[in-house]
Amino acid sequence: MGTRQQQLAAFERLLTIMDELRVGCPWDKKQTMESLRHLTIEETYELGDAILDNDLEEIKKELGDLLLHIVFYAKIGSETNDFDIADVANSISDKLVSRHPHIYGDINVADAAEVERNWEKLKLKEGKKSVLEGVPKGLPAVVKASRIQDKVSGVGFDWEEPQQVFEKVQEELGELQHEIKENNQDKIEAEFGDVLFSMINYARFLKIDPESALERTNKKFIKRFQYLESKAKILGKEMSDMTLAEMDVFWEEAKKQK
Repeated sequence: MGTRQQQLAAFERLLTIMDELRVGCPWDKKQTMESLRHLTIEETYELGDAILDNDLEEIKKELGDLLLHIVFYAKIGSETNDFDIADVANSISDKLVSRHPHIYGDINVADAAEVERNWEKLKLKEGKKSVLEGVPKGLPAVVKASRIQDKVSGVGFDWEEPQQVFEKVQEELGELQHEIKENNQDKIEAEFGDVLFSMINYARFLKIDPESALERTNKKFIKRFQYLESKAKILGKEMSDMTLAEMDVFWEEAKKQK
C-alpha cells in the first residue's frame, strides 16, 4: 500500500507509458474507441468473475486492465483536443460534489435510501427527462431489469413490503401457468418475462444481486457437471450412453464436493 504521493507517481507512470505506447507500438497506435469497446466490456466481465471468486490478486490485475482502458480512451480524446484524463477526472469529481449535497452542502439525510432518492431528483434537475435515461440500452436483460427497478424505486415507485413482491411473483407464476395451458407461445414468453422481472424485483428486497446470484449458480452447475464428465471418463463411458439414474449417482456425489 502506497502513500498518496506514491499513488500519484504510479498513475503518472501509467500515463507516461500510455504516451510512449501510442507513439511507438503498432498495435496501440491503430486502436480507436470503437476497437477498444468490446475489449473493455470483456475486461469488465473478467473483473466481475474475479469479484465473485473473491480472488483479490485477480481483482487487482483486472482493475489495472480497466484503468488502462480509461487512460487509453482519454489519450485518444486528447489527440483530437476533445478531452484528456484531467477532464475525465474533473468531470466525475464535479458530479460527485454536486450529487452529494449532504457532504458538500447543507442537506441532511437519514440513510442510504434517502441518498439514492436525492440522487435521482438531482439528475432530473440536471436536465434528464426520465429517471430511466441512465440505463444503457445494451445492458444484459437481467442487469437492465435490476437497474430499471433501482431507478424507479429512487423516485418512490416501489412496493412497501417484501411480502407484496413475493405475492406478485406468485401472481405472475399463475398467469404463466394459465398461458401454458392455453398453449399460446407469444403470451407464454411474455408471462415468462414477467415472472423473471418480478423475481429480480424480489431479489432487490432480499438485498441480493440477481446477476451475481445466477452466476454463482452457473459456476456451481459447471463444476458439478464437469465432475460428472470426469467420472464418466474414468468408467470409459460416453455421457450419452449413461442412464439418468447412473448420472444422478455422480451428480449427488458432486453436490457433496466442496
